[in-house]
Amino acid sequence: MDRVVHRVRLVDAGTVTDDAWVAFGDGRVRAVGQGDSWRDLSPAQAHDGDGAWLTPGFVDIHGHGGAGHAFDDGAEAIAEARAMHRSHGTTRAVLSLVTASVDDLVSRVATIAGLARTDATVLGSHLEGPFLDVGHKGAHTAGLLRAPDARSVDRLLDAGDGTIRQVTLAPELPGAPEAIARFVAAGVAVAVGHTDADADAARRAFDAGATILTHAFNGMRGIHHRAPGPVVAAMQDERVTIELIADGTHVHPDVMRLVFAGAPGRVALITDAMAAAGSADGAYALGGLAVTVADGVARLDDGGSIAGSTLTQDAALRMATGRCGVSMPDAIDALTAVPARAIGAPAGSLAVGAAADAVLLDADLAVRTVWVDGVPA
Repeated sequence: MDRVVHRVRLVDAGTVTDDAWVAFGDGRVRAVGQGDSWRDLSPAQAHDGDGAWLTPGFVDIHGHGGAGHAFDDGAEAIAEARAMHRSHGTTRAVLSLVTASVDDLVSRVATIAGLARTDATVLGSHLEGPFLDVGHKGAHTAGLLRAPDARSVDRLLDAGDGTIRQVTLAPELPGAPEAIARFVAAGVAVAVGHTDADADAARRAFDAGATILTHAFNGMRGIHHRAPGPVVAAMQDERVTIELIADGTHVHPDVMRLVFAGAPGRVALITDAMAAAGSADGAYALGGLAVTVADGVARLDDGGSIAGSTLTQDAALRMATGRCGVSMPDAIDALTAVPARAIGAPAGSLAVGAAADAVLLDADLAVRTVWVDGVPA
């Protein structure tokens, strides 16, 4: 065994195990136990967790950048942004791309595909656009939004070469049912978002194969007592994973608590982070649109719409367990196993045989140590 992390409160698979240990070897979890039985393994290194929380590495299936860099801007920018998020516990991530021309998206998807082939912590790409409703565009360039057509869909899939993990689209657009079918057939998780869909339209999309709701409540109709909208439709459908941005700005903590209660085991805590995550307030750009970040909140200069977040996943954990009252096992599942399952990725677990990605957190849920493939990051 290369390394053992012992004397920890292990949170995995919906349970908490006190005085636990986890052994890593060759990049995998080799054994899990309790007490002093780890000493029989004779590990090369032993890390005393001193009673801290140990969780699987966090998985972010929807984020756009950080550390002053956007995932749209090439391999070096991606590396800088990923390093920042990794230091906050996000060991594996899907790289989200904002709306752009199809030509530009083809190029960016191909770049991410190349990275995914050499770096297993890059899970692939997420196309958040251009197949979105202009009336719910948020921080997307209106002039680049379009209905999905077969040629564009095929060009993107070809460029991704099997690495596009997720696509957000508005299911009411012309050609959307055919696009959903094409993406699903290619193994892409389709998400309903930036949409004017009502509950019935959302249900039809879920029946057609969509399995994710993009950043619930944002970029869509809300819940009305006579018009439940897509959020309620998603909460009622066991097939659907619901993304939440747990920064306290995008969704009120009391409402987040309702979603956790109404869709147990199906909430994925995402960051939707833009370049300003991990950086200072100031002027930024998102998809070519001017953004100002003040007090950690990003808004478009034109119109004031929220423009992504400056969230990291450890902060989302503190929000979920603190202000939202979510249990530690449920919150960790929402950062690990649930998002991984939503995109079909083998991550988010510390079971024997899993990738040795782990996060050690102190009593205040601040990150102390991160391991990727069993190596401290």
